[in-house]
Amino acid sequence: MRFFPTLLCAAVACAADLPVTQVTLYKHGIGFFERAGSLAAGESARLDFTEKEMNDVLKSLTLTERGGGKISGLRYDSMDPLSHALASFPFKIGDSRPLASMLDTLKGARIEMQVGTERVSGLVVGSRTVPATANQPEREQVTLLLDSGDIRIIDLSAASSIRFSDAQLQAQFREYLSLVAGARSKDKRSVYIDSTDAKQREIVATYTIPAAVWKSSYRLIMNASGQPTLEGWAIVDNTTDDDWRNVRLSLVSGRPISFISQLYEPKYVERPEADLADDLAAAPVIHAGAYKKEAAPPPPAPAAAPRLFGKLESGANMTVNAEAASVNASMSSIGRTADANELGELFEYRIAQPVTIRKNESAMLPFLQQSIQSRKLLIWSDHGSEHPTNAAELTNSTGKTLDGGPITVYDSGAYAGEALMETVKSGDKRLISYAVDLGTRVTSAFDRKNAIVREIHAIRGMLITKLAAEETCTYTAYNVDQKPKTLIIEHEIRADYSLLNQKPAEKTAKAYRFEIQLKPGATQEFPVAEERVFNETVLLTNMTPDVLLAYIQNRSLSDAGRRELQRISAQKTQIADTARELADAQTQSNNLMSDESRLRMNITNLNAVSGQQQQVQNYAHQLELIEQQLATLRDRQAELQKKQSALQGELNRMIEALSF
Repeated sequence: MRFFPTLLCAAVACAADLPVTQVTLYKHGIGFFERAGSLAAGESARLDFTEKEMNDVLKSLTLTERGGGKISGLRYDSMDPLSHALASFPFKIGDSRPLASMLDTLKGARIEMQVGTERVSGLVVGSRTVPATANQPEREQVTLLLDSGDIRIIDLSAASSIRFSDAQLQAQFREYLSLVAGARSKDKRSVYIDSTDAKQREIVATYTIPAAVWKSSYRLIMNASGQPTLEGWAIVDNTTDDDWRNVRLSLVSGRPISFISQLYEPKYVERPEADLADDLAAAPVIHAGAYKKEAAPPPPAPAAAPRLFGKLESGANMTVNAEAASVNASMSSIGRTADANELGELFEYRIAQPVTIRKNESAMLPFLQQSIQSRKLLIWSDHGSEHPTNAAELTNSTGKTLDGGPITVYDSGAYAGEALMETVKSGDKRLISYAVDLGTRVTSAFDRKNAIVREIHAIRGMLITKLAAEETCTYTAYNVDQKPKTLIIEHEIRADYSLLNQKPAEKTAKAYRFEIQLKPGATQEFPVAEERVFNETVLLTNMTPDVLLAYIQNRSLSDAGRRELQRISAQKTQIADTARELADAQTQSNNLMSDESRLRMNITNLNAVSGQQQQVQNYAHQLELIEQQLATLRDRQAELQKKQSALQGELNRMIEALSF
């Protein structure tokens, strides 16, 4: 029989809850939580989690007892896989299995049935389902061996109650159903912390569990003079089942590696059967990597001076006191926001004051307000539109990592637009576009030139030509407004192309950025010339003398290469001349053989006619002359073929040895 901890309720009654004292939220769906509290002598602490959180809790939980005591143990509600837990029972209750099927697996078990007014008891012999007939519906029946020795068949539909006489089997049946019902339960899983100390002490527990990602949004406040101010707000959601009351809240920018490891659900491994185990190779050992201590971070830039338009205190319970301000007044003012710290490759914003966020509530917390280096300009990156966008070039001079998020831009007290920004490390620079500038138009036009030969090389029968193709994209920018502007044009980086006439202000992974100063009401052209250098390879054996002549006359060919190609061209010319002579000789032979065939046919026809002997003799004389000519031609063809083979062999050796 299986055992379940029935004393759990008693343990829960005497266990104390530990309140949340610190929360650290990350950008990858994990939160770090600290709980701390005082426990009386002999009192245990209890932490409640959901089933989905238990894997992370068992992976990350750390415990500290302040006051000299020792942690004696840690208990938690276990979870056995339902299929494994039910496998040990002597019966099985399926979703669609009838009662008769379950009773049939309990042959020999003693049951008690109430059939009408009669009480029937006996041992189960078997149970079955009787299929429906034309006169009767489907029925379930059980066959019992009664105490009298009689065997009786009873319809289960006639029984008002069934009970197992064996108390142990009855308890197993109840336990089976409890396990099935518990598998559907969404109740909390509790972790209990026991201590050996017999006096009051302090317990601190830390762990990580899945948590809502914190989000950031910014306000870039630009004025007519002075550096603009960047104001950052963090959006925090408390989706846990606990209130966060006066907790220390930290927000971390970065994405440390995190994963789910199935630690909560018990695992069972089937062992193979074996006689004598062979010597096995040693398992690999995984060693932890070493950590390098990072240098101290640079000091942050000074915070901006207080401004009008509301005083916002850090924390969840914030009030805004709006004061009258002119359009040109400063836009926002917040109190002390957050302390910033490097955490290795991560960056932490620690909210300066305790924060209270009740469960299922959210809050906006200010974490940054500092002046930042910035300049206003235009950027043309969407070549499908003729208008560039108003942009700001931000240099992160805050000394802090700026987490990625949306930015709302205010210019001279007015809303100017919105932008998105990726995470920016301290000292790094980003461009943000926040509005379309209708006062500037940009167009582009392409021009291509024929490829020119730069170099010619040859090796082992291959002629390699290096060519350069030039393309020019001319950008034309028209500044409609009567004020100067700075325009950045993004020009796509193309594989195998290099710039010729312009030097970009900066380069991204996909584009060059060229900076142009536009005069008021003026039009300016900006040509960007690029060159693509590529190779063409041809086999010398496939080249005719005429094609070779074009290479020989090219000024990019070296003198040594020109001499070698001239020799090869002359050799190819001799081979071509020999081939033409062979072709002429073959044509003459074909014509003579055609004449010979005609004369033989005439002789055959004249032999059948009397008085044509003289003509036959004339034809025979002509045949003799043709045969002599054919013999001479065959000798000539043989000589030409021999000459051609020799010339071709010499050409092959020349081509094989060619190198320049």
